[in-house]
Amino acid sequence: MMPRHSSESSVRCVPATVSGVADVDELARHFRNQAMTMVERAPFSAEICAAVAEDREIVELLLAAPHEQRLPVLLLAAIHDQVLGDPACELGSWYPTVSRSPRTDPVAGALARHCRTHAVQLRQTIGTRSTQTNEVGRCGLFVPALGLLDAEVGPLALVDIGTSGGLNLRLDRYEYHYRPGGSVGGPSTVRIETGTRGHLPIPSALPSISGRFGLDREPVDVTDPISARWLTACIWPEQTDRFRRLSAAIEIATEQPVDVRMGDAVDDLADVTRTAGALGHPVVLNSWVLNYLPMQRRAAYVAELEQIGAERDITWVYAESPAQCPGLPFPDAILGEHVTALMSVRWRQGRRSVDYLGRAHPHGYWLHWVGRPSTNALAG
Repeated sequence: MMPRHSSESSVRCVPATVSGVADVDELARHFRNQAMTMVERAPFSAEICAAVAEDREIVELLLAAPHEQRLPVLLLAAIHDQVLGDPACELGSWYPTVSRSPRTDPVAGALARHCRTHAVQLRQTIGTRSTQTNEVGRCGLFVPALGLLDAEVGPLALVDIGTSGGLNLRLDRYEYHYRPGGSVGGPSTVRIETGTRGHLPIPSALPSISGRFGLDREPVDVTDPISARWLTACIWPEQTDRFRRLSAAIEIATEQPVDVRMGDAVDDLADVTRTAGALGHPVVLNSWVLNYLPMQRRAAYVAELEQIGAERDITWVYAESPAQCPGLPFPDAILGEHVTALMSVRWRQGRRSVDYLGRAHPHGYWLHWVGRPSTNALAG
């Protein structure tokens, strides 16, 4: 099955796995750990996690989620979703996403009052939602790779795995600024800025996209205001640049629908790739998705791509973590590292080649281009 997505994949959270009272103690520890990992990049969210960790009644709200979803970020998203739905609520005055001048005094008291008042609604959200979002900043990583492909094979038919709302399938509707390097695309309300190192091959024009297909276990209908609000709620509220960018991408998405299908990453991959191949060169994309697949299922995903590549030309471009996705073809030098590696695997006339394109920020804020063949063999 498709994984449920993390809104902040660069932070590793371990779900609670025991039942009863011990669950609450373990979850409180996870909130404390989350606070420590977030404090530099998301200090307000870190403050909320620290406050939750000391309030057993709020921690217990997370028990409404399935075991695999008992993550601090899910509770944070559920609270943020309520604030976005009612900006005038007391807690909203601390949130940069709804307040022009957010309060900076301690939030713990207002947080406790809010969670107790809205406990029933929070449990409902936590029990039925998952931390699923699109990080459109990753399009800044894909564009150079897709530009090279466009020059090689012509129009591209994209197949985005774990696509959620399919926002990354509209990457040719955004504008990109690489510093240093140059710009491509636009004008657009979605502006993506990426710091660079190395000889980044910035295309003179955005790649030609002849087909767009998404595959997800739980697709998000971005034309539905409630579903779209949930996507924005999964953004940490102090990261207002990501929040505005995602909101703008959702607006574009409502104007240009794409084919997003409910399906399984392995079982339905061949069918959707075959459909895409009728429109152009099929390119399978995934970013911070495969770490949510069990090892055996991830190996099956790679094996399925191998089978498809044996039958027709195809390219697989992905941005994943070597540490969290063992078994994928990464260079030996970065095996086991907690980095985001940008990779390209090509099958041409049944022959496979693997290229390590670079290492990157998980949200696309920077890309260190390498662009060289990788000698590490594919698993499977």
